[in-house]
Amino acid sequence: MRSFLLTSLMVITLSITSFAGEGMWLPLLLGQLNESEMQAMGMKMTAEDIYSVNQGSLKDAIVHFGGFCTGEVISSQGLLLTNHHCGFGQIQSHSSLENNYLEDGFWAMTKEQELPNPGLYVTFIVRIEDVTERVNSVLKPEMDPKERQSATDKILADIKSSITKEEYQDVSIRPFFNGNQYFAFITETYNDVRLVGTPPSSIGKFGADTDNWEWPRHTGDFSMFRIYAGPDGKPAEYSEDNVPMKPRHYLPVSMDGVEEGDFTLIFGFPGRTNEYLPAVAMDQMVNKLSPVRIRLRDKSLAILDQAMRDNPEARIQYAAKQASIANGWKKWKGERLGIEATDAIEKRLQMEQDFVAAIKADEDLYEAHKNLLPEFDYLYNKIEPLAISRDYVIEIVYRNVELFRLTTTLKRYLNIYRNNGIEALEDRLPGLQSYLEEFYKNYNPKIDQKIAMVMMQVYHESVAPKHQATYAKDQLEFASGDVELLINKIFGNSFLTKGDLMLEIFSEYPAKFFEELEGDYAYQYINELLSFSEENIFNPYNEVNDQIQDAQRRYMAALMEVFPDRRFYPDANSTMRVTYGQVDGYSVSEDETYEFATDLDGVIEKYVPGDYEFDVPAKLRKLYEEKDFGEYTNDEGRVPVCFLGSNHTTGGNSGSPAIDAHGNLIGLNFDRTWHGTMSDINYDPEICRNIMVDVKYILFIVDKFAGAGHLVEEMTLVHPKQ
Repeated sequence: MRSFLLTSLMVITLSITSFAGEGMWLPLLLGQLNESEMQAMGMKMTAEDIYSVNQGSLKDAIVHFGGFCTGEVISSQGLLLTNHHCGFGQIQSHSSLENNYLEDGFWAMTKEQELPNPGLYVTFIVRIEDVTERVNSVLKPEMDPKERQSATDKILADIKSSITKEEYQDVSIRPFFNGNQYFAFITETYNDVRLVGTPPSSIGKFGADTDNWEWPRHTGDFSMFRIYAGPDGKPAEYSEDNVPMKPRHYLPVSMDGVEEGDFTLIFGFPGRTNEYLPAVAMDQMVNKLSPVRIRLRDKSLAILDQAMRDNPEARIQYAAKQASIANGWKKWKGERLGIEATDAIEKRLQMEQDFVAAIKADEDLYEAHKNLLPEFDYLYNKIEPLAISRDYVIEIVYRNVELFRLTTTLKRYLNIYRNNGIEALEDRLPGLQSYLEEFYKNYNPKIDQKIAMVMMQVYHESVAPKHQATYAKDQLEFASGDVELLINKIFGNSFLTKGDLMLEIFSEYPAKFFEELEGDYAYQYINELLSFSEENIFNPYNEVNDQIQDAQRRYMAALMEVFPDRRFYPDANSTMRVTYGQVDGYSVSEDETYEFATDLDGVIEKYVPGDYEFDVPAKLRKLYEEKDFGEYTNDEGRVPVCFLGSNHTTGGNSGSPAIDAHGNLIGLNFDRTWHGTMSDINYDPEICRNIMVDVKYILFIVDKFAGAGHLVEEMTLVHPKQ
């Protein structure tokens, strides 16, 4: 096989053909790959302003928030901005019927009032290093996938141990381009992160599920935290002696507002994309697997939505869980629409035809790559029935039925108890105690039982008979084929549904707890179902998937070799990336054209008194009626709320800052448009848009609505356009 693009130096030589706005780029390579294009789009900064090891730069204000979102430092005192939905779990954990911060909001008027969040952390990137050459030095073309992975694991461990860092820093090494490149990330993690403020859900989650992934949008999706360090300024566990962290850089806040065509930069930690899948994979994902997930979540969400409307306590208990389930559900629906609207699968097939034509023109290329696409067809056909059954099991056990998911968590502890006795769990018991207390604080067995009933009905009706667990079928037969009767027995006979009793046994007699667990009906049922699924679904699926991943690695290398004049960007993998674009509306058709921004007028227009999704707080309505907007208006005298950009984003970019041409904060990324959700597998510059809260709306809510002007005073407000 001919040599292909492996190192960052070789990446630099590729000419630019991708659309402006497309791509999730490594910040350390911007100077060589992207700087000129970014400046042509209006950026006034240099690549060194964005990523620098020797001086404070934009990267030093960006954090991986909790490992699942992004946040940014916006003051010299460690004040942190992220999405309301990113901080939702913490806001919920501090909420009760007496202090309902979800409904009423929360604002600390002094640092002493800021609320600690055990388990929450933020991670900064200190520097990034390309270690591809060291990895490639031990890899041989003749290695099979297992040999290659073993050699890779060993060299990565050696590289990790050899990298220079401070004691309080860490190193992670991640693959790029499906294992054709490797980069090391040297990081600093702070574990004392305190809640500073959050608007009520009627602002932070305005529109809820109806508006999720939609445009026009009017959601003030933000919350504020503060990072604390030890007295020496270094990362430390929570202590009353800790002090606000002093960042190397923080983002000034622009007060000039945004206009259509303005340059936008999104900096963050996008989770996962698959931009280089073959057409057969795209088709399977969108048309075979997504309908399974959507169907199951349709059923569970119907139950959750009704329960939350009927019961205020359930609304608190299930707010975060319902939002998580609904987020993926609606995203998959929009993804399918976007793929269909842009003929994405047909376009991918055309690209594959171009690939075949290119390799046929070169004998060596043809010999090297002629079997790749037929190999994909064979492997995806082989994995499809396994993938469908796997998604049914995962959605039922791990995503929708809480009791079932709880048993999978407890199984790990039970295995340790079986093998080594209760003594081996001594250090882990306090953590498990906290987990169980939090679980039962937000658990309603009646709601969960209703969900389990509809889930298992689908399981027995829709999962391929050969993939249904023998034990599950036997138990259904013993219940006279009545799923409702079976689920009533499982929930009624399990002590895991009785939180107070279970916690009492666990606290006083942990050994007895594990003995009881082993004989618990719900535990036995799910353990048997998963054991069967492991052997008959998951293991065979993993074997085929390993072959697919190896083929994808070879295909990625082939694409870069066969199309040397195309610029390739690595898929997202939860590492730090930059994506750039412009403020811009979009059009799906002549009948569907959307402006680039919304304002407070739209919030009031959507207002439905007392509605779960579209209620508006009385104080916000009063501010609107009295036109008490302060300095937070646009040129038309209106308060801007949200705006669109052509930035390529995905999950994990929630909470990412929207940064202007000068390096100032202009907004907060929180969503994509419905059709644009397909950008995880197919970015289309015509309709893929990210949605951001305008920073002026954030400041308006903090200052005029919440009366927390001291937080605005803590920021650096600038007017770069003046």
